[in-house]
Amino acid sequence: MIFRYTILYVADVAAALDFYSRAFGLQSGFLHEAGDYGELDTGGTRLAFSARSLMRDLGKDPAPADPDRPVFEIALETDDVPAAFERAVAAGAVPRMAPQDQPWGQTISYVACPDGYLIEICSPVQPPSPG
Repeated sequence: MIFRYTILYVADVAAALDFYSRAFGLQSGFLHEAGDYGELDTGGTRLAFSARSLMRDLGKDPAPADPDRPVFEIALETDDVPAAFERAVAAGAVPRMAPQDQPWGQTISYVACPDGYLIEICSPVQPPSPG
């Protein structure tokens, strides 16, 4: 098995694709002609979006995301966390935590997307130097 994609349930798939492209520089993979499913190309794993209305049609009852009570987060890695954080906020993300250096050798920050999902913007983990 391979981990192929994560699907976020959103109100407007095209708007979500647009936001994630502008905020994080992710490239759109495709948007289904019905407009209720789309994917972003993020490398080996895709970030996908499905309309909440489609999920209801399929018998599911998706709850809205709550960045104050998240059940998961998406982590996007970059070498320049402060610049990526500012870009995301300028694109409409809600700042949740400004960039901070962590003792395990990583810089992290948090934003919420317009649909309420919590997104960590982080640098690669830098293991401590042997010393």
